[in-house]
Amino acid sequence: MTYTTISHDLDDGVLTVTLDRPDELNSFTVTMAEELERTFREVNDDDAVRAVIVTGAGRAFCAGMDLTADGNVFGLDETRDPGLADMDDLDDETLRGVRDTGGRVTLAIHDCRKPVIAAINGAAVGIGATMTLAMDARLVSTKARIGFVFGRIGIVPEAASSWFLPRIVGLPTALDLVLSADILDADAAVAAGVATGPHESDDVLGAARALADRWTKGRSPVAVALARQMLRRNAAQSHPVEAHRVDSLAMFHTSIGDGKEGVAAFLGKRAPEFTSRTSRMPAFYDEWIARDEG
Repeated sequence: MTYTTISHDLDDGVLTVTLDRPDELNSFTVTMAEELERTFREVNDDDAVRAVIVTGAGRAFCAGMDLTADGNVFGLDETRDPGLADMDDLDDETLRGVRDTGGRVTLAIHDCRKPVIAAINGAAVGIGATMTLAMDARLVSTKARIGFVFGRIGIVPEAASSWFLPRIVGLPTALDLVLSADILDADAAVAAGVATGPHESDDVLGAARALADRWTKGRSPVAVALARQMLRRNAAQSHPVEAHRVDSLAMFHTSIGDGKEGVAAFLGKRAPEFTSRTSRMPAFYDEWIARDEG
């Protein structure tokens, strides 16, 4: 696929996705949403990728939605009058003019089988902030600015951020961040629990790469994918027995897969040579994900 708003760079298993509209401060468009969603769906079956880093070209990460677009700047169909029942089948193509484009991206990130890390190098406001909440870590440079600024223009937080943000910072802080619509500098973002750092501007991408390596280098790809999804999904269940059901299946299948090599390597005092691939997840995986989302 040819990308027009983002760029890809794959180096030793780490895919760096750069939001690449620097003259527009990498402002978000419907095209960017489509390209990001496709990236995070397709990377699941790309066994050459073990982790993903997202950053911005130039001096910004993402300055929010491009408000200069013609028509409804959020890409929505104003001839529609949707209700809750209309949202039952999100795969219905007729909902493309109703569904929040940022949410399409964050759901794809949430479903991703690879760890995803944000290297926030500058301004990240609106969707520039909320898209990172679905990622597994947010590293900020000293030049980063983060703002959930929806209240300033009369709209609401999107990109499923009402689900992600309270889980990251807690409900009272999430309410304050959204309702105040303040823009946080790097130190304030770290203090609020939104991000880690800050790192010097020239170091944030390297720090993100070091974290990607620490999480995934020399690890079982399938075990990493399962662990990521187990922590994301099981923590939202109402009783730990639901986690036990999935833990049992995940332990069973990893123990007869890469787990055998891991044990042998430990006993032999050598580095393991894992052979699993995220393009071939255990049979229960798709059923579990579908049931969790159903």
